[in-house]
Formats: sequence, C-alpha cells, structure tokens
Amino acid sequence: MLAILGVSVSAAMLLDMVMLSSGMRVSFGSLLTSQGYQLRLAPKGTLPFDTEATIKDGDAMVSQLLARPEVVAVSPVFGGQLYILTAHGVIASSALGVIPAVEADYELSSGRQPATANEMVANDALLAATGASLGDTVHVGSGFDSQLRTLTGERTLRIVGRARFIYMAREQKGAALPIETLRAMQGRDADGRVSLAMVRLVPGQDIESERAALERLFPRVTVISIAEALKQVDERRSYFTQLAVILGAVSLVVGFLLVTTLVTVSVNERIGEIAVMRAIGVHRWRIVAQIVLEASAMMLVASPVGLVLGLVTARYLNSILANFPGMPERIDFFYFQPSAAWTSLGLLALSGVLAGIYPSWRSASLPIAITLRQEAVG
Repeated sequence: MLAILGVSVSAAMLLDMVMLSSGMRVSFGSLLTSQGYQLRLAPKGTLPFDTEATIKDGDAMVSQLLARPEVVAVSPVFGGQLYILTAHGVIASSALGVIPAVEADYELSSGRQPATANEMVANDALLAATGASLGDTVHVGSGFDSQLRTLTGERTLRIVGRARFIYMAREQKGAALPIETLRAMQGRDADGRVSLAMVRLVPGQDIESERAALERLFPRVTVISIAEALKQVDERRSYFTQLAVILGAVSLVVGFLLVTTLVTVSVNERIGEIAVMRAIGVHRWRIVAQIVLEASAMMLVASPVGLVLGLVTARYLNSILANFPGMPERIDFFYFQPSAAWTSLGLLALSGVLAGIYPSWRSASLPIAITLRQEAVG
C-alpha cells in the first residue's frame, strides 16, 4: 500500500508538471479567442498596453477597418487612469474607454452595460476599495494633483455594472466607461486616439493574409494575430516551461527508481521460484514479460490515485500563482486537458516497463543449477 502511495505522489507531480508546461499557453489562447476577435492593432513595436503609447487618428483607422469586406466588427479601446477621492485618500484605478456594444475586455457579473456618457462599470477590487455599489455615483478624475489634492478632468459617473476584466490581475482595480467620455476627461490631446483596436473577421477568412494586408495598410501600427500573441507568451513563459520539464523529469526518475527498487526486492524473494520455472522449460522472455507486466501494473494502479492527487494539488497551486504580479486573473497555470492525463499515463507506463526490465532479465539469466542449490542450502 505504501508503495502504491509513493508511486501515486510521483504520478501526481508528473501530471502537474505536464499541465504546467502547456497550461498557461492554452489558457491564454482561450482568453484571446473567447470574444471572437482574431486580430489586435497596437502602436508600432509594442504589445497591447505594454506602454502608454497610443495610435493617433485611431477613429479614422477604425473607419477604414470597418469599410473592409473582410472585417465584421472592430472594438477600439483607449486606456487611462481614474482617480477617486475618498475619506481615506485617493484611489487610483485602471480605466478602459470602450464602445459597450462591441467591447471584448470584460464580462458583466451583474448590472448592465453603460448606456450614456456618464455611466461606468467597475470590478470587485475597485468597488471594495471605494465602498461603492451598483447604482451609486462617484466623483472621478483622469488626473490627480498631489500638492493641491484636487482632481483634473473631473466627471460624476454612475456605476451601472459589476465587471470581471479578462486581462487584468486579480488585485488590480479596474473600470470601463464610454470611450468618448474618457477621451474628453483627458483633454483635446486624446481626441481620436486609441490604445488598441480588436478586429473580428468574416468566418473562413485567412487570418495571416489579412494581418499582412493590415500591416501594409497601417505602417504605424503592429498587427498581432492570435498565433503571434501566443508566440510572445511562449517567450515570456519559458521559465515556467523549463521548471516544468525539470521537475517533471525528476518526478519520473523518482517513480522509476521506486518501482525498480520494489520490483528488485520482489524478484529477489522469488529467485527460487523463477529458477524452478526455468528448470521446467518456461522461456526466459516469458518470465521477463511477467515481471515487466507486474511493474507496469504497479504504475497503472497508482495512476488514478495520482490523477486525483495531482488535480487537487494543481488547484491549490493555481490559487497561489493566480496572485502572481501582473498576471490576468483568468489565466490558469495548471490547465487540465485530457491529453495531459494521457501523456502522464503513457510516461508512467513506459517507466514501469523500463523499471521491470533490468531486475527481471537479471533474475531470468541466473544459472539454474547454481540458483536452485543456493536456494536449497539457504
């Protein structure tokens, strides 16, 4: 029983590492595709919201995009800050200026989308920090003078929805309001500017060819496809991939050594039995196959326990890593896929076969007469 539990722990760790090696990529990919926008246009040389750079004449760009027959919808986004004065001080929040009808940056948990220029939605972190709730009005500004303790670009907005922002970190305070309202709060310099534009294409349209066409049409922007975004994610998650490979290999080796030790002990206790089987004509390969099958069975019996333990552990570790600074709340580091379970099962079965080969071949290759005499004397 203890042997099975030991192998199960190794199997659980292996499953977790297989999930970690690809989980972040798959999870981020599902976020990018969840709203149906295949292309993202950002200022040249940047990723969306990596910097405070914006696209000048963004409204004109959006109009040109909508005029293309390959484009179904465009969702422009303008990023900024909101400052809210409270009795306990000033609260700063990230703000997104959006067109509510086509937005793709948040999901409503309750309430509704902003319908007028003086309405907004907020996430739980901002609501908790301000003590506000749905239906309340808040006095906000797009800037804050710390010396005079006054707001600039002031507006009074009504909170009409509670939102969960797809790409914001769990602890990050966030709000969304009509794009024209946020631009007006920031002054004339913000007129017509966008930080990002998301593009939804006609079904069946070749994404890469359209991406290349848009880059030629708009030389001052970077057009990012989902494939390109995932490539950038792969570069940034290399640490987690390397960690997963190393720890996965260690867990596999530990499981292999544990099963090899157990099989060796079992075989040593049955040396006499094996010698008798050889003496009555049982072929060496049949004995080897039987012992290898036992080793594989040990691995496979431990696998279901390891699967359950691995999923429980992954859920716990995911809750810890979810607080990693700057990571979107909805990113899963340990993303379960059936392929991950099958990969782990296959590696365990293979290690079980390899673990049984050496002790079984060694025991089946001992001289029959000498082995029987030693067993009789011993």
